[in-house]
This record gives sequence, structure tokens and C-alpha cells, in this order.
Amino acid sequence: MKKISLVVIAIVLIMSRCKNGEEKPAAALDGFQFNVEQFADLKILRYPVPGFDELSLQQKELLYYLSQAAIEGRDIVFDQNYKNNLAIRRTLEAIYIHFDGDRNTDDFKAFEVYLKRIWFSNGIHHHYSSDKFEPGFNQEYFTDLLMAVEESKFPIPKNEIIKTLLPVIFDPAFDAKRVNQSEGEDIIATSANNYWGPGISQSEAEAFYAAMKVEDDPEPVSYGLNSRLDKENGKLVEKVWKVGGTYSAAIEKIVYWLEKAEKVAENEKQKKVLSLLIEYYKTGDLQTFDRYNVAWLDDDSSRIDFVNGFIETYGDPLGLKASWESVVNFKNEEATLRTEIISNNAQWFEDHSPVDERFKKKEVKGVTAKVITATMLGGDCYPATPIGINLPNADWIRKEHGSKSVTIENITYAYDQASKGNGFLEEFMLTDESIERLKKYGFQADNLHTDLHECLGHGSGQLLPGVAGDELKAYGAAIEESRADLFALYYMGDEKMVELGLLPDMEAYKAAYDDYIRNGLMTQLTRIKLGDNVEQAHMRNRQLISRWAFEHGKADKVIEQLVKEGKTYFVINDYEALRSLFGELLAEIQRVKSEGDYQTAKELIETYAVKIDRELHAEVLERYAKLKLAPYSGFVNPVWKVSKDEHGTITDIQLDYSEGYTGQMLRYSKEHSWLPVYN
Repeated sequence: MKKISLVVIAIVLIMSRCKNGEEKPAAALDGFQFNVEQFADLKILRYPVPGFDELSLQQKELLYYLSQAAIEGRDIVFDQNYKNNLAIRRTLEAIYIHFDGDRNTDDFKAFEVYLKRIWFSNGIHHHYSSDKFEPGFNQEYFTDLLMAVEESKFPIPKNEIIKTLLPVIFDPAFDAKRVNQSEGEDIIATSANNYWGPGISQSEAEAFYAAMKVEDDPEPVSYGLNSRLDKENGKLVEKVWKVGGTYSAAIEKIVYWLEKAEKVAENEKQKKVLSLLIEYYKTGDLQTFDRYNVAWLDDDSSRIDFVNGFIETYGDPLGLKASWESVVNFKNEEATLRTEIISNNAQWFEDHSPVDERFKKKEVKGVTAKVITATMLGGDCYPATPIGINLPNADWIRKEHGSKSVTIENITYAYDQASKGNGFLEEFMLTDESIERLKKYGFQADNLHTDLHECLGHGSGQLLPGVAGDELKAYGAAIEESRADLFALYYMGDEKMVELGLLPDMEAYKAAYDDYIRNGLMTQLTRIKLGDNVEQAHMRNRQLISRWAFEHGKADKVIEQLVKEGKTYFVINDYEALRSLFGELLAEIQRVKSEGDYQTAKELIETYAVKIDRELHAEVLERYAKLKLAPYSGFVNPVWKVSKDEHGTITDIQLDYSEGYTGQMLRYSKEHSWLPVYN
């Protein structure tokens, strides 16, 4: 009876926040300036932190220490992305700070944009496509800038910059792609990231880690997650990222702030989490990392939470090595009522899934979900950040201990507010009805999709005995994201969503379907250069689902491709039939995941997710260009203003939102840059 009462209360509260289908953060800031600036294909935004002033001083102090730890690993992700990134960034920053010539020329403005793009992407390769971007100015001009600044201002001698860095910056073919996933190529040898040393082939890398596996290990370690693999004297050697190892100078700073956070932890469980993370950073031991993840899952009562470490493997074409990232946050207690309804019904979702019974969990364990308010973004989550997170990634921990999911609602709210009135929907949606439906339900439907994707999608299903989880290799990330998206899409069209109070009516899910199909088949192409294929895992996921549903529903015109006044549109004619197609594909994707079916994963991705209709692509790019929008957005963090008394005791902490993009990037480089140029 207590569970029923909580659900009823939650429904009432949620529905009170959903008048006309709209959902807003409880304490949105009047007059808040979301937009900062726009350049190249990027838009810089701010995110508000509603509810911060309501926290206790101890909670604010804890957030402050965790937020400092989130900044200290910035150099790590630069170096992980490419071995020359730190040298290039610091060289360009030296020029930007110390050049006293004409800054109003087209060449210098192009130089400034190039530096801003490097800051945004944590390196010289695009944060999403992973292609190396062109500088926009020539080598001669760069050399003139170099010579105009005193030698002592640079991180390495000028002659070394000219010899080593000029080919990197100006030769388009030199280390052209950070992550290459092209079929038939050696994806290790042709990827420019810094996870694998020179001279290591894909077959060598795969064999090295395959030899580490323990057969039928019920708790397999995530081998390779926190190390670079090098070749020394013909032998492969791991260089572990830890205190005393690679990246030690930055990790020591992270640990310093984590130790301060441990002293003001909210409770013993949280203190244990911090202690284990510190131990992991000091030892580099991956079994300690697993213990940390289990303890992190067990802490379900703390208001303050964080992600900090080597977590996601999208930057490694083999999906083994993790980039460093951090997100610091506190629970949005009112909005979390929504995700608690979802997690409390996790077993119902699992039982009613359209997948084969063999792949369902008989008992769903430890699923927790919440809506959070981010207070600091760091590493691979900054400036571009996810809107939802589901961790940990280890399948055996998910099965035995569950998972923790979050929707970052102040980030989704910032995106929503910054996009209002930009003409995008009117350009790419055919009917006024669909436009108005998306305006009415879009924000709420998007958040629910993220909730379902992160909370239950990633945590659903199970691997068959003997399947380790890495059998899908380069296709694994796109298949996993497809699985989670399909789970969310399938259930959004279920009447259970209205029954639980998660959607106001059965019109709302149609807005999500319209948005998803339009994006997957058409508008996400604005992020890709004409002639290129789809390579990023999330983009492959969305095109796979949308293209597969379009092709398999073509005979019944479930989704119809229409042309009006020379413009292409994709219109859903039968939403229920589309939901059935989502369920059919979900069943197959889950089978592929559960059985470790590499061949089918490859066929699905290569058939539906990679190739682009060139004529449609050109049309989309032309239409989008007229809107003068940026396809990618990222954020500046708030500045922490800390007040102390004469004894050094913190007496107050406030957040300041006035810092600009360039100022923040230069300040972070000055105050939080600890690594040598080459590591």
C-alpha cells in the first residue's frame, strides 16, 4: 500500500508540472542569458543551476571540492584524444595571449576560431565526427604569428613547433581521423587517438587483451580501460593512468580535491565511494574500480553525486579504453518523482518487453534513476555534454547489482530555451499539426525518452552464459545505443505511460516519434560533411533505427517520404505500426547483444547506419545553412565564488554566470594545466 500511495502522489505532482504538456524546472531563472556566442558549427550556452541556494553549506562545500576535481583532468582528455594536442593548444594560447599585432584581420579572426574549436573539441579533431578540422588560415600566416611572439612564451622551441606541428595542423591527410571505424581497414593503425602506441596493429591489440580474459569469469575485469598500450623493444606494454604512472600530475590534483570532499561527505556510504575512488586512482587497480562502482550504486540516499574517472569508450575504435570525464550534480527531488515511478516499475517493463524470454532478466536488481541538476562539467563531458547517463558499464555489475541512471534536466532545459524561435521545426516538419504537437509535448517527451533510455534501456536484458559483452567490437557502441533508444521508443507508445502519469495523453508520444524519425533520416545530416559517411556511434544508432523502420514499413507507407515545393519531408502515417516496427527491431538488437552476434551487428550497421543519400544530404545542408544555426552546442560552467573567514573556513559559496567562453578556457589552461606537453 505504501508503494501505491507514493505512485499516486508522484502522479499528482508530475501532472501539476505538465500543464499543456510542458514541463519546466521548478526554479528557472528569470532573464537568464542562455546564449553566449556562436562560431563555426558550434554554439556556446550557459546552464542555470536552480535549487543551489537551497542546499546546506556543507553540501555546497562538497559540490565545490568535487567541481574542482572535475576541472583538474582537463589536460588528460586533450592528450588522450591526440598526442600533439597539448603542444598545439598551448602554442596557440601563447600566440593568442601575447601577439600584439593587428587582431582585426580575417586571418587572425580565423586563427581565433580555430583555437576556439580546439578548446571545444579537446583537441584538433572534431568532437563528434572525429575528423581533423582545417585551420582557415595558411601556414605562412601562422609562421608569422609564431615569429612575432617571444620564444620563452611557447611550450616547446619554435624550431620544434615548425618541424613537428606544422604538418599536423596544415596537412589534411596527416592523422586525419581521431577514430576510424571504416570497414576493411585497420582501425587502430588508422586512428589518431593516443590510446594505442605507434606500430600497434588491430590484430595485435585484440590478441593482447583476448589473452587476458579468464574463461567463464563471473566478474570480468574491464581490461585496458585505464591504460595506454605501447610497444617497447617489440613487446606490448600497458602504461596505466594512475598516481605515479601516466597522467600522475593531473591525477594527484584530482585526488587532492577528492580527499577534501571525503571529509565533508554527506554520509558513510558516500565517504566509502570517495575512499574507493581515491584508492583506485592511487593504484590503477581495475578490481578496485569495480568495488567503487558497486559502492557508488549502493549509495542511493545522498543528495550530492558525481561521475569522475575513465568511463566511456567511444573514443577508442575497439571500445576498450576510456576517456576521462566528470559530471558533478545534486538531485532534483521534485523531478525525480518521475524517474522513481519508472524504476519502481522496472520489472513490469522487463516482463512486457517484446524480446525473447531467454534474454530477459528474471529479476531486475538495483535499478535506480533520478533527475539531476549539473553544477560542473569536466573532461570529455565539457563543453559538449550528455543529457543523460547510465552507469556502470560493466555488464556483470548491471546484472548482479543494477545500474544508476540520471537525466540532466537543467541541461535539457538550457537546450530547449536556447532553441526557441529559431525556425528549425518550421523548415523540416511538413504540417502545422506536427509542429504544434512538438512545441506542446517536445520538452517533456524528450526528458521521458532520456529517462527510459538511461534508466531501463541500458539496464534491460541479459547476456547469455559465456557471452562477455565485447564480442561486437567496433559495432558494439552503436548496437548498445540502438538497444536503449528502441526500448525507450517502444514503451513511449504504451498506454502504461499515461496510466503512470509519465505522459499526459497518447498524443505526446507521437511528438517523440515525429522528432526521432525526422532527426534520424534527415536533420542529423547537418552534422556531417557532404560525401562523408555516418561514423559517430549515436548518429549511427539513430539512422539505423529510422532507416530500418522506414524500409521495413515502406509497403504499408508507415513512414512516407514526401516532396513539397522542392523540399523533402518524412511523415509518419501510422504511429501504432511504427511502434510495432520498433518492437520488432528491439527484439533483434537484443538477440544480437545477448548472443554476441558480430556478423549480424555488422550487417545491420553497414546496411542501415553508415551510408547517406547524397542528394538528400545536399538538400538538407542547403536548407539548414539558410537558418544560420549551429548544429552542435556546448556549455560554459558557472564560476564558484567562495567566501572564507580569517581562519580559512568556508562561510559561503555562490555561483556566478558572467564568465565568457574565451575567458573560461584561458583561465582553465592557466589554473588547471598540470601535464607535460607529451606524456
